Amino acid sequence: QVQLMESGGDLVQPGGSLRLACTTSSGMFTVYTVGWYRQAPGKQRELVASIPRFWSRDAITYADSVQGRFTISRDNDKNTVYLDMNMLKSEDTGVYFCNVFETNSWGPGTQVTVSA
Repeated sequence: QVQLMESGGDLVQPGGSLRLACTTSSGMFTVYTVGWYRQAPGKQRELVASIPRFWSRDAITYADSVQGRFTISRDNDKNTVYLDMNMLKSEDTGVYFCNVFETNSWGPGTQVTVSA
């Protein structure tokens, strides 16, 4: 298992921005495929974005609902994967989790609330 911790969730107005961070103390993050998921109240957890292992030729992926508004990226020196979220909408509200695909490891999540 990989130990993960999310941060950066907050209450923000529609149209605002947030940066979420997923960090690990379990070693080099570059060897893993990392995904950001979210779960809204009463709904299933859904994949928002994923970033492949550092050397992989696989593409970064985004859910259609966030394409053009969210950006996933890595800082290899900090062992951190970020999710930059812009033009936030009320439907972006939920608990955001990061996940390592290869080990199916999850963090505890961070709450994002988009509301006026």
